[in-house]
Amino acid sequence: MKRLKIILNSKIFYILLIVITFIYFFAFNNISRKTKIDLNSKIFEGIITNYKIDKNLLTLEIKGKEKIIAYYYFNSLEEINNFNYKLGDKVLLTGTFSIPSNNTIPNGFNYKEYLYHKYIYVVMNADSIKKINNNANWFYHIKNTINDHIDKYKSKNYLKTFIIGDKSLLDKDIYKTYQNNGISHLLAISGMHISLLSTFIIFILNKFLNKKLSLIITSLFLIFYMFLAGLTASVVRSSILFGLLALNKIFNLEIKTVKVLFFTFIILLLFNPFYIYDIGFIYSFVISFFLIVLSKKLNSKSYLKNVFLISLISFFVSLPITLYNSYEINFFSIILNIFFVPLVSFIVFPLSLLTFFIPILDNIFLIVTNVLEKLSYYSNNINYFKFIFGKVSIIFIITYYLILISFFKTNKKIFLIIIFIILLIQYSLNIIVPRKYVISIDVGQGDSILVHTNNKTVLIDTGGKVSFQQDEWKKKNPSIIINKLIPMFKSFGIKKIDYLILSHGDYDHMGEAINLVNNFKVEKVIFNCGSYNNLEKELIKVLDKKKIKYYSCIKELNIDKNKLYFLQTKEYDNENDNSNVIYTELNGYKFMFMGDASITTEKEIMSIYNLPEIDVLKVGHHGCRTSSSKEFINEIDPRYSIISVGKNNRYGHPNKEALNNLNNSKIYRTDIDGSIMFEIKNNKLKIETCIP
Repeated sequence: MKRLKIILNSKIFYILLIVITFIYFFAFNNISRKTKIDLNSKIFEGIITNYKIDKNLLTLEIKGKEKIIAYYYFNSLEEINNFNYKLGDKVLLTGTFSIPSNNTIPNGFNYKEYLYHKYIYVVMNADSIKKINNNANWFYHIKNTINDHIDKYKSKNYLKTFIIGDKSLLDKDIYKTYQNNGISHLLAISGMHISLLSTFIIFILNKFLNKKLSLIITSLFLIFYMFLAGLTASVVRSSILFGLLALNKIFNLEIKTVKVLFFTFIILLLFNPFYIYDIGFIYSFVISFFLIVLSKKLNSKSYLKNVFLISLISFFVSLPITLYNSYEINFFSIILNIFFVPLVSFIVFPLSLLTFFIPILDNIFLIVTNVLEKLSYYSNNINYFKFIFGKVSIIFIITYYLILISFFKTNKKIFLIIIFIILLIQYSLNIIVPRKYVISIDVGQGDSILVHTNNKTVLIDTGGKVSFQQDEWKKKNPSIIINKLIPMFKSFGIKKIDYLILSHGDYDHMGEAINLVNNFKVEKVIFNCGSYNNLEKELIKVLDKKKIKYYSCIKELNIDKNKLYFLQTKEYDNENDNSNVIYTELNGYKFMFMGDASITTEKEIMSIYNLPEIDVLKVGHHGCRTSSSKEFINEIDPRYSIISVGKNNRYGHPNKEALNNLNNSKIYRTDIDGSIMFEIKNNKLKIETCIP
C-alpha cells in the first residue's frame, strides 16, 4: 500500500497517464467509423434502449448489431394510447435507412456529429414496429418500474428530470428560460445532486454500518445509478470522482483532490474519448477543477458569501465555454444562481426524492416546480444584463484561461482589467473588424436572406414552414427563427436587425416575423406595395404594441453608405407580383433579390430600368416556372444564382425550364448546398456553403 501511495503521488505517474491518454485519444479519433448496416435493407432488429413521444412522433433508440435512431409517426390517437413498448423489448422495424445530415446553417447544431459521438451512424424512418420479445433484462426491468411509477405523478416531468436525468418531458420554452438564465445546470444530475444523494445515503448507512463500509456501498450504488441516469458525462464524472475519493479515504492514500479529479478525467476519456465533445463533460471538469483549486477561498463562515463566490467563480471560469456554444452571456445569472442554487439544492431536489417515495407529496412538489418555472420565466424577461459576443475562437479561450489562472495565482487586479479588455474587444469585434456578407439561409421551402454590411444588418424575409391542416394531437410547431436563425445571428455577433424587409405577405416568406420581433431586437420593418393581408395585419399589431416603426412601398433605403433600391413599386392584385424586388451594390458586386416576383413583374422592371449584369441573383419564386423568364435572365446575365427551396418539396421546385434559363450561371440551391454565404474580403467575393 505504501508503494501504491508513492506511485499515485508521483509526477512521473501523471505524466505517463497524459502520454498514454494522448496516444489513445489520437488513435481513437483517427479510426474511420462507418455503419455496417446495408442502407438498402428495409428491416432492423434490436432492443429499445430509450424512447420519446412528442405529439405524433415516436423517437426510438435501438441497439442491434449497432445503435440506430428510428422515427415513427403514429397514425391515430388510439395508436398512441395503445403504445405499450418498454425499455429492453426486442422489436423488428421496417422502413428506410438514411445517413444523418450535417447542419445547413452556419454555426448551427450538427445532428450528424452529435449522433456520431454517440456511436450512431444511421437513422431509420420506420413504417412499422413489431414486438418480438418482452424485456428480459433485470436492469431495464428496474428502469421500467421506476418510469411506470413516475408516470403516475402529476409532476412526472420534474421527477424524471431529477431522479433519472430525463428532461424530455420538460416544456421546451420553459427549459429555454433556464438556459437563458444560466441555471439549466441545476436540472442536470451533476456534482451537487450526487453530493446531496450520497450524503443522504451515508447518513442512513452510518446508523447501521461502519464508515468504510458505508462509503463502499454508496460508491457501488452511485455506479449503478450513473447507468440508470443514462451515463451522462456529469453523472459519470460525479460518481467516479466520489468513488475515487472514497478509496483515497479508505486506504489513506493522501492523494490531493485535484489529482483525483485529474485521474477521473483520464478514466472517463479512456472509457469513452467522445466525452471530450460533450459540453456537460467540459463544464463539469472545468468548474470542478477551479472550485477545488480555489477551495481555500470558499471557507467563509458566511453561507451566503460562499454561495456568491461559488457562483462568481463558476460563472467566470465557464464563460469561454458558454460563449463558444451559446454566443451570449447573461451576467444576471451570477445573482440568479445565488438564489436558485439553494432553492434547488435544499428544497426542489430533496423534495423530488421524498415525492418519489411518498406519492402524497405530489401536489406540493407540483406547486414548488410551478413556482420554479414562474421565477425562471420572469427572470428571463430581464434583458439588461444579456450581451451577445458572437462565437469565440480557440485563441480567445486559451488567452482567457491563461489570464484567469494568472489572476488566481497572483491576485493582481491588472489581470482582471485585461480580462475586461479582451471581453470588450470580443463584444465589439463587428465594429473593430467590419465584415460584408450576404447569406441565403436554408429555411426549407421558403426565403430568408441576411445582408450584413460593416455594422448594419438587414434581414430579407424570415421563412416560415407552411403547416397544412392537422389535428391538435399532431401539431408540432418548431420555430425556424428561435431554433436556427437567432442562434446564427448571435454566433456572428449580430445584436439587432436594423431592417426587417418582407418581400411580400406569403407565409413561407414572413411566417416567422412575429417570432423574430418577439425574441430578437428589430429596429424597423419594411412591407411591400399593396394592401396588407391578414398575416401582415397580425404582425402590425405586434409592431404597434412594441412601438417598432414600419413602412411600405418605399423606393430606396440607405444602409451604412450603401443603398438598397426597391425596383417594384407598382400595385398588382396578387402578393407574388407585389413582391419587393431589391437591387444593391456592395464593393462593386451587384446583388438582386427577386422575392416571388413573376414574369409579369420582370417585364415591368425591364421596361423601366436599364438593368446591369448581376453578380448574385436570388432567383424568383424558388425557381418556379412562372418566374425567371429567358428574356429577363439574358438581360441581367447572373454570374451566380441562388434558389431557396425545400428538399423534396411538394411543388416540384425548381422547375426544369427555370434551371435551363439559368444554365449560364453557377447555380446554388439550399436543398443541395444548404445555406450559401457570399462574403466580400479584400474586394474579392468568397463563397461558402453548408452542405447537409
